[in-house]
Amino acid sequence: MSSAQSVRSSLRLWGASLGGLAVTFLLAVAAWWVSRQVGAVKLPFGIPGKALEYPLWAALLGVLGNVLLRALKMREYLQPGVHTELYLKIGLVLLGAGVDLTLIVSAARGAILQSLVMISGVFFFCWWLAGRFGLDEKLRAVMASAVSICGVSAAIAAAGSVLARKEQVTYITALVILVALPLMVLSPLLASALGLSQTVAGAWFGGNIDTTAAVVGAGTLYGEQAQKIATIVKSTQNTLIGLVAFLLALYFASREAGAGTRPGVRVIWDRFPKFVLGFLLASVLYSMGVIDGGKGTTIEALKNWAFTLAFVSMGLELSFSEFRSMGWRPVMVFLLVTLFNTFLALGVAWVVFTWLFPVG
Repeated sequence: MSSAQSVRSSLRLWGASLGGLAVTFLLAVAAWWVSRQVGAVKLPFGIPGKALEYPLWAALLGVLGNVLLRALKMREYLQPGVHTELYLKIGLVLLGAGVDLTLIVSAARGAILQSLVMISGVFFFCWWLAGRFGLDEKLRAVMASAVSICGVSAAIAAAGSVLARKEQVTYITALVILVALPLMVLSPLLASALGLSQTVAGAWFGGNIDTTAAVVGAGTLYGEQAQKIATIVKSTQNTLIGLVAFLLALYFASREAGAGTRPGVRVIWDRFPKFVLGFLLASVLYSMGVIDGGKGTTIEALKNWAFTLAFVSMGLELSFSEFRSMGWRPVMVFLLVTLFNTFLALGVAWVVFTWLFPVG
């Protein structure tokens, strides 16, 4: 290749990268604007608009951008400027700046016990059921993490640990948001019909509904005490994202090393998602009061922007043929596991907060 050709190639790559970045950023701004508009209104049945979280709008606009760029025959050209994994990793590290690790010690004992029971029970049930339906192991890991811990954030962390495809993360994210919304409305109605106390109802919401915003929404609809308990239970589950990500990385590294072979430290280190270390470091600094990534802070805003860019990028990179190839089985598994989660969370919340560790 001549020097002139090399220069033209470099300029073309730079142009594609800048163009892809510009498209991603503009779609992210549009997604943020839509989420703000919807978040300011109340939907039918008293549903707060903010329950339709920004990942949904970002992914939808990313998909629309994908379709438009395909029609204009520009999608492949702009791909060098789409950086899904970078935005995801930045977002997860910043997410740690709002997770207080001391919560696992200071939170109510009931919340800790319920979180451990729910995460282990729901994760392994989902893993088993998804296996019976013949789902890909990486999809199983992402789904089990999402439905057992905290929805979107857990799905992203698990995907980084097992090197799941972007289509799988987008698929599970869509299911999480679409299922969490009706649960946010139905759970308080069912709790009222069952005559549950504010404490038990809040613990049920926190253990059953996958996204934090929907958990808070359900608690708000039921009462102030329910909102507080629901938030504590969900926050306690959130602190275990890093541990689950590490265990998944260890498991998949062992699988790839072969049956009967223990993977070396180097293999585990290469496979381990380094951003989890950033997540844990940020959590430690937040717990010590060195940084603050809580609600309303600059760090939280940067985290939300990083995730918005990530979900837009997912939509732009989405392969429709691969998405369609997943078929109906993941949806069926997700719904069955959600049903199992609902009953298990109700039983555990009732036992823990009525008999073991009642809260006045």
